[in-house]
This record gives sequence, structure tokens and C-alpha cells, in this order.
Amino acid sequence: MINRFLNHFEEFLIASFMAAATLVTFAAVVMRYTTGSGIDWAQELTIYLFIWMAKFGAAYGVRTGIHIGVDFLVNWVRPSIRRIMVSIALSLGMIFTGAIAFFGARWVIFIYGTGQVSPDLEMPMWIIYLAIPFGSGLMCYRFMQVLTGFLKDGALPTHSFGGHTEEATA
Repeated sequence: MINRFLNHFEEFLIASFMAAATLVTFAAVVMRYTTGSGIDWAQELTIYLFIWMAKFGAAYGVRTGIHIGVDFLVNWVRPSIRRIMVSIALSLGMIFTGAIAFFGARWVIFIYGTGQVSPDLEMPMWIIYLAIPFGSGLMCYRFMQVLTGFLKDGALPTHSFGGHTEEATA
């Protein structure tokens, strides 16, 4: 139940950030070519929206099996070694993204204490930097999900062109 909500929320956030960045960029270009003056804060906002989209998009990539991975060696070895290699790779991904989430949270707390604001939007920078612990934390959770599923039934998520996620056995 919670995973289903999280899946939809994750997809909603990614689509919303992408749509907002597209609309802001479009509005800024239209303003620049029709009035001769653009929207000063449009570029900064678009960059922040793409940062948030990329962090949540990486977690989505882990969940659906579309995250970049080099599996030449993994596919070459016998199944017993493959299982160990995949388990180690997923564990390392989980440890790395967990560490990034932890240190990202510490960074957010530090930036909060400095009172820094963004140059054009004058938005508190700690809000912008929240993308690091939130996105990395979600990615760590997705690595845990994939690892648990893999250890349970030997399946990894794979993305097909049909628009749904399938399970592939390793």
C-alpha cells in the first residue's frame, strides 16, 4: 500500500518538475521575444527543477530497472557467481546512496544555519538542497527494495518498451 502510493507520488513529482521547467522556459522565451525582456529568475528556477527531477528520476530508474548499469561481466559468469555479484552491486548502491542522503542532510542543516538564499529567486538554499537527502534517501530505499526482491526470488526489474516493469531473473 505504501509502496504503491510512493510509486505514484514519485512519478507525479518527476512529471511535475519536468512540466514546470518546460513551462517556465517556454514563458521566458516567449517574453524575451515578444517584449524584449525575459523573466530574470526563469533560468535559476529551471535549473533547480531539473536537479529535483534528476534526483527523483534516479530513484525511479533503480525501481524500474532503467538505471544505467554495465552488466557484461555479470552476464558472462555462471549463475551462482552472478547472484553474488548482483547482491554486492545492489548493496554497494544502497550504502553509497544512504551515505549521500546522510551527508546531504548534514549539508542541509549547515546551509540552513548560514541563512543563504538563491541569487534570483531569493529562496532559502536549504530548501533547494533538500533534493540531495530526499532523492538519495529514496534511491537508497529503492536499492533496498530491489535487493530484497532479488534475494527473495532472483528477479531484477527490467523496463520494456511497452511502458510497464517486468521482472527478469539473474
